[in-house]
Amino acid sequence: MLRAPRGRPGAVFLWLVVAARTMAGAPTVSLPELRSLLASGQARLIDVRSREEAAAGTIPGALNIPVSELESALQMEPAAFKALYSAEKPKLEEENLIFFCQMGRRGLQATQLAQGLGYTGARNYAGAYREWSQKED
Repeated sequence: MLRAPRGRPGAVFLWLVVAARTMAGAPTVSLPELRSLLASGQARLIDVRSREEAAAGTIPGALNIPVSELESALQMEPAAFKALYSAEKPKLEEENLIFFCQMGRRGLQATQLAQGLGYTGARNYAGAYREWSQKED
């Protein structure tokens, strides 16, 4: 069960947004759609698994930001984000900002968190790395 945060301005509102989306789910992307978006260069992938999991294999081109770091990462100044992750920070209006994990749960959590922070194009690859690794040649 989600608990309402205390002490931070706007935190209760953000909690309500995330709680509402938890009940409603989040926009997803299927494997065929993901492949198409990647082939056309229209997707930005964020692997929210641990660094160890990502080091063992990830979807090519994905940026690894463990889910435990995601909220602070998405709130960083662009220069700090680039210094830490060696990549441009996603823009709030970026389309097809796709999060994934190993099985789908952390990817969903990450998608909901990003949406709550205003990332309108946040989507979850529900098949996750498990599906990707099973279906890739």
